[in-house]
Amino acid sequence: MASLKALGGTSDILPEETKRWQTLEQSAHRLFDLYGYQEIRTPLIEEAGVFTRSLGEAAEIVTKQMYLFQDRGGRQVALRPEATASVVRAFIEHGLDKTSGVTRLYYLGPMFRAERPQAGRRRQFHQMGVEVLGSNSPYQDAEVMALLMHLLRDVGVAVARQAGEPGAILQVNNLGCLQDRAKMLEALKSHFTRHQTELCPDCKERLKVNPLRILDCKQEKCRSVAQGSTVPSEWLCAACKKHFENVLQALKALHVSYELNLHLVRGLDYYTKTAFEVIHLSLGAQNALGGGGRYDDLVEALGGTPTPAVGFAVGVERILMVLKAQVETAGNTPVPPRVFVAALGQDSLREGFGILTKLRAAGVSSVTDYEARPLKRQLEQANKLGCGLVLIFGDVERDKRMVTLKDMASGEQTQVPKEQCIEWIQRRLELVP
Repeated sequence: MASLKALGGTSDILPEETKRWQTLEQSAHRLFDLYGYQEIRTPLIEEAGVFTRSLGEAAEIVTKQMYLFQDRGGRQVALRPEATASVVRAFIEHGLDKTSGVTRLYYLGPMFRAERPQAGRRRQFHQMGVEVLGSNSPYQDAEVMALLMHLLRDVGVAVARQAGEPGAILQVNNLGCLQDRAKMLEALKSHFTRHQTELCPDCKERLKVNPLRILDCKQEKCRSVAQGSTVPSEWLCAACKKHFENVLQALKALHVSYELNLHLVRGLDYYTKTAFEVIHLSLGAQNALGGGGRYDDLVEALGGTPTPAVGFAVGVERILMVLKAQVETAGNTPVPPRVFVAALGQDSLREGFGILTKLRAAGVSSVTDYEARPLKRQLEQANKLGCGLVLIFGDVERDKRMVTLKDMASGEQTQVPKEQCIEWIQRRLELVP
């Protein structure tokens, strides 16, 4: 008799691995609680309509990936392929859409998709995520993205501080409202129809049901065709443009680094306005760690009261893959100091040495030049070391009890009271909430 094995695309999490999972989950529970979210646990099995109505009957997750079957009562049921639709269903069923105020929920658990197993893609995989229902503020969009990046840093994932750095990268785009979407689809359909022979078989099908999804194709030929397409931002209404401008301003205020990706559409069709994704190049072709966006029309689409909403989901297995890759390459990739303390003159060097010691005690990797050479030489040294921030402390700063902080990427300089500089730097480097 053949021995029984776990189904392909699923795996056992053995005792030697569960400790890593527990550590990750404990960090998530702590951080979500810190941001004011409450845990919700929805069933693994749902009426199929929960997903066909939210994702769209023509969506690839529904047509190609969802575990769909008929139970003994003759009902069409599905294993949940994602959690947002289930959370929204629970939000409506229990009358939370009738209450005033904002509902903040988070979840952790397994999802299921019937697709070909490969690195970063499993038939049973695990996600953690948040959903905020009841707020249409662009600041809420920014907070959700800041929370995602805070979570990744908290569990040990390196986050890129600027373009070209290794680590997790936040990419954002604006998909507009449903009225904008209709204009985009018309323009994209016209463009891709002219290049139909150059598209992969999947994208030829996407052209019939949702041309927007072609922008997300990973095939090189399709990506090349997409580069010449009209990007979504050209069809945005004034209100959606203003919302996104405020989102980006809020991200800057929170010191959250991001990249604009005008071809980012995500894999779910219910997103409107803000869409975002965190990628990590160590994951290879399937490089998304997680992502999310705003879905202001989904609650109403599932039968609830119109309710603006935004959220994200991140893959647990993918986080663990990144953490493993970081450990394997740690010995080959030196991590640059975060701050260079440039003290000008011996008197300033004595106080600068004290600031350096406090920075290190606060967990900020820092270096200085004990020779107290001219500022130009010290800035050259900081640049060579790869320091992102230089703290300048000379006679002028000493007399004013201030320090000057120079962002080496942008060249921007800011003066901060000396007594507050440690806390300011921690916030600037996103080392504290």
